[in-house]
Amino acid sequence: MADDKMKAIGSVLARQGILIAFAIFMVGFALANNRFLGLDNILGVVRSSAILGVIALGVTFVVISGNLDLSVGSMMSFSTIVVLDLHDKIGPELAIPVMFAMTMALGAVIGFLVGYLKLNSLIVTLGMLSAIHGLTLTYSGGKNMDIADKQNTWFGFFGQEAVLGVPVPVLIFGLLAVLLSMLLGKTPFGRKTYAVGGNGIAATFSGVPRARVVFMCYLISSFCVATAGLLQASRSLGSQNTVGQGLELDVLAAVILGGASLMGGSGTVFKTVIGVLILGFIQNGLLLVGLQFYVQYVVTWVIIILAVWLDIAAKRGRLLSPIA
Repeated sequence: MADDKMKAIGSVLARQGILIAFAIFMVGFALANNRFLGLDNILGVVRSSAILGVIALGVTFVVISGNLDLSVGSMMSFSTIVVLDLHDKIGPELAIPVMFAMTMALGAVIGFLVGYLKLNSLIVTLGMLSAIHGLTLTYSGGKNMDIADKQNTWFGFFGQEAVLGVPVPVLIFGLLAVLLSMLLGKTPFGRKTYAVGGNGIAATFSGVPRARVVFMCYLISSFCVATAGLLQASRSLGSQNTVGQGLELDVLAAVILGGASLMGGSGTVFKTVIGVLILGFIQNGLLLVGLQFYVQYVVTWVIIILAVWLDIAAKRGRLLSPIA
């Protein structure tokens, strides 16, 4: 009887452990600082998490398909620098679609290598991380980018303005989340994505075009990265050429926190949004209680390890390995 109870508790912790830990964090931070649950702070956290969240939405498709994308940080740096540079050269009306096309071309290259050539996604995207970083530095000449006339441009609308009191980045994040959730949960493409991630060989023999599905997942990811680059450029109207460096770790942490399995075949857009907010509130809480920003890196690592452990535990039905 006692053993059955322990197994039941372990099963609950494996499935909902992250949410339980998040609730404990929230209560602790609220007790430590009465501003933590204030409306201004909550809205500020959601707004600051929007860029990370937009990227995580696209990476969710990649992870569900059974692959990884470690190039999103460098790709966001590229898209941000490109749109800022082209803003002064051809105007924002043309700069935005050109930037989207260039960024999605990079996603198409990754999708072709992983999907059609069947190369390992970890190796490909790790290599593209360096390659795109080099491309960004080459494009910018190693310099940071700024819009020359910041006072007379509407470009800041995407990152600085609000509609009915809601920041535009939050609206874009929410709209993308709804659209991509419908795409993943309500369309044949979404079902094929789960099938490819769950068992790629079986999906192929069932007539699912695995290569095309993986290719499209990377295109969706690059579209989301381009959107995040637009928000980042619009927010500050200037940027360092390494603005996205290291962002891939936070993105992956958010996606895993949302319940997507690194083994593929599971996860939802809604849960990714929850994962993004969990990460955002934990990082915000750490700052409010007086810890330095670099402590976030250690906490993020701990969260990733915990999330992966719980993900594996959920599949085997217990927190510890049966041979431990």
